[in-house]
Amino acid sequence: MTKSSLKTPLSAVAVAALVLTLAACGKKDEGPQVIKIGHVGPTSGAIAHLGKDNENGAKMAIEELNAAGTKIGDKVVKFELLAEDDAADPKQGTAAAQKLVDAKVQGVIGHLNSGTTIPASQLYNTAGIPQISPSATNPKYTRQGFAGAFRVVADDVHLGGTLGKYAVETLKGKNIAVIDDRTAYGQGVAEEFEKAVKAAGATIVGHEFTTDKASDFNAILTTLKAKKPDVLFFGGMDAVAGPMLKQMKQLGLKAKFMGGDGICTAELIKLAAEGMGDENVFCAEAGGVEGDQKPGMEKFRADFKAKYNADVQVYAPYVYDAVKVMVAAMVTAGSSDPAKYLPALKATNYKGVTGNIVFDEKGDIKNGALTLYTYKAGKQEKLAVIR
Repeated sequence: MTKSSLKTPLSAVAVAALVLTLAACGKKDEGPQVIKIGHVGPTSGAIAHLGKDNENGAKMAIEELNAAGTKIGDKVVKFELLAEDDAADPKQGTAAAQKLVDAKVQGVIGHLNSGTTIPASQLYNTAGIPQISPSATNPKYTRQGFAGAFRVVADDVHLGGTLGKYAVETLKGKNIAVIDDRTAYGQGVAEEFEKAVKAAGATIVGHEFTTDKASDFNAILTTLKAKKPDVLFFGGMDAVAGPMLKQMKQLGLKAKFMGGDGICTAELIKLAAEGMGDENVFCAEAGGVEGDQKPGMEKFRADFKAKYNADVQVYAPYVYDAVKVMVAAMVTAGSSDPAKYLPALKATNYKGVTGNIVFDEKGDIKNGALTLYTYKAGKQEKLAVIR
């Protein structure tokens, strides 16, 4: 090439073509838009088995949505699950919530416990991030006036009230004792149970307190044994209920044992061991399916077992549905922007594996079901679905 040829100026067309070529070479394939959904539950601590159950339900939904090539507007999107552990501790729960807020998630599924859900909900509300709890039952959660707070299970008014009525009318309890663990969940469900027992005409012979980390109940059980209860209700979780049942047997306290959804798990059988008598333990799950809804739930449980080599504990299907409900609202709105999909979330009418999901003005599920269970021959046995 001669020196004179180097001095020849490029034409305007050539310059434009060169710029476009360089721009094309430098441009990367950005791929689908990533939508972040948070999940929080106790994946460490005494009830880690329940937190992991919930988290697996969320993972299952996210994987299915991605495999299906879900579109929002006219674009295929990719969902990313940001899973956090709150250890069922309110302080750790708010720290986990702040982490998700800082990560700019477009929605949150969780938390598992009322005691972590309620304080965390304040952070999500301030940030304008919708939250669906799959298992927190304390009524306060959806009565704070937060536009983005929802739940897909019945609350403690329904749960505790139904169990209280069942204790008197079906189990024929006359002298009933209560223990609660002083958490937002345990105290809330125990108070509603006690109200229903009194309304049904039975007597509360004693109300004792423990914590969600206790393991020695001999003192409070001895106190209650002296009052000869025929039913003992515990407001708390299975990790505490199991040892409590063992100690009841050791002390010869023969009252029927009742609890809410916190004890209504497959794991309770292992935790209670020799303390579990046939048809001596009664509990209620804050949800349930019947009739033509059964096949969908049965398929979910089978798919879950095949995927994780574990039986559903309690709320994995409710987490699964909560994720699908949130994404369905985004699809309807054509946007993952919380402010834009929130109206569609409020107007949800979704047929899930846990039944039909429609929210009332507070964010509670309409016509929520309860499933009553007992335990027999080392297995959970369904008694009835009540609405």
